Amino acid sequence: MLAMIRKEFRQVVRDKRTLAMLIVMPVVLLLVFGYAASFDVDEIPTVVVGPQAADAAGRLPELFVIESVDATGDREDAEAALVAGDAHVAFVAETPAPTALIDGSELFMAQKAVQVITGMSAQVPGLTQEILFNPELDTSAVLVPGLAGLIIVFVGTLVTSMSVVREREAGTLEQLAVMPFRPRDVFMGKIAPYFLIASIDITVVLIIGTLVFDVPFNGSIFPLALGALMFLFVALGLGVLISSVSENQAQAIQLALMTVLPQVMLSGIIFPLSSMAAGIRWIGYLLPLTYFNQVAKGVMLRGAEITDLIVPIGLLALLGGVIFGLAVFRFARQLRPARVRVPA
Repeated sequence: MLAMIRKEFRQVVRDKRTLAMLIVMPVVLLLVFGYAASFDVDEIPTVVVGPQAADAAGRLPELFVIESVDATGDREDAEAALVAGDAHVAFVAETPAPTALIDGSELFMAQKAVQVITGMSAQVPGLTQEILFNPELDTSAVLVPGLAGLIIVFVGTLVTSMSVVREREAGTLEQLAVMPFRPRDVFMGKIAPYFLIASIDITVVLIIGTLVFDVPFNGSIFPLALGALMFLFVALGLGVLISSVSENQAQAIQLALMTVLPQVMLSGIIFPLSSMAAGIRWIGYLLPLTYFNQVAKGVMLRGAEITDLIVPIGLLALLGGVIFGLAVFRFARQLRPARVRVPA
């Protein structure tokens, strides 16, 4: 038994990458997630419109961070700002008794805003509030759009990450190298099944979410499909990129989980980005699931159009181009050495 223990210790010590993951990564993840795990809302982006806008803005607590004050605006302008995601609370001050419009798609901000505005009613006579997009503040309505993104992450990244590694372990990568295929043809052929499966999964999740959990679908299917397409390329490219730097399937799974867990915790699906420490929040801004979550909630809950979602869709396209390009490059490099080893 002691001989087996010594043998296993030697094997673990020789695998430097796995050893680093086992020792360093738990500490890093604890620090990152510890700073991210907060439901506290310290500030809410706010717009104020209407003839009494300046007076109303001056009476708001510091919680409401004023993004704009428009004395010529009306309720339609306030709702447009909420739909576009420019603000999450809008005060319509057409009379001395303003109306607060609250974006219900941002659950924790909405709950905090309701609490504070209810307390303000004693100081501001006639103040009323109205929750838009998710009047009941239903948790399912907020989580289901993000869960659709998580499905893509798991299928696109975790499953795809083992594809190239499986070929290498089975010894079939060299066989692919001698076939009359270009590297990008092999690459596209390998990700096509996972692309189809992930597309079916996200469709099923959204249909079940709308039918079973009564999640509204207030927008057009086109911007959501476009955002999902961009996000799929990111997830699939990341999966192949991980598999190209992994020596076996165990390492591929470990690296994939290292990319999946931050996206679950730091994308704003569970914890609001505004509640995270500044350094951790910027990590969230680098994660593709953050932007797909914005697109999905914007379309399904707020009814946002593609013009309202140019920024998250554009960033998804940028991330997709970079990650997908790196994945194709790494995959092509893996096939070229294999060509050299095969005799003419």
